Amino acid sequence: MEVAVVIFVIAIIFITQSIKVVPQQHAWVVERLGKYHGTLAPGLNFLLPFIDRVAYKHVLKEIPMDVASQVCITRDNTQLQVDGVLYFQVTDAMRASYGSSNYVLA
Repeated sequence: MEVAVVIFVIAIIFITQSIKVVPQQHAWVVERLGKYHGTLAPGLNFLLPFIDRVAYKHVLKEIPMDVASQVCITRDNTQLQVDGVLYFQVTDAMRASYGSSNYVLA
């Protein structure tokens, strides 16, 4: 009886560690034994517990980034203060994870 309970608990832990639900507009990068294995798409996904791990989680929505205001001089020698907003979006989760150390500022 005690052996059955231990096996049941181990099976529950194994199942809960293997099922991953990725939200809509997200991409998760999976590493298998420390090396890139694949990218999980939104929805229900299965991993090998204790072998696979989710290394990075990326949002695929457009992200606004405020650009600091600057003073510019035009051709007719007039000063303007320019303020901007930059929108960026992750399209390839693998490149965003491994391509640079900080993809937001790259």
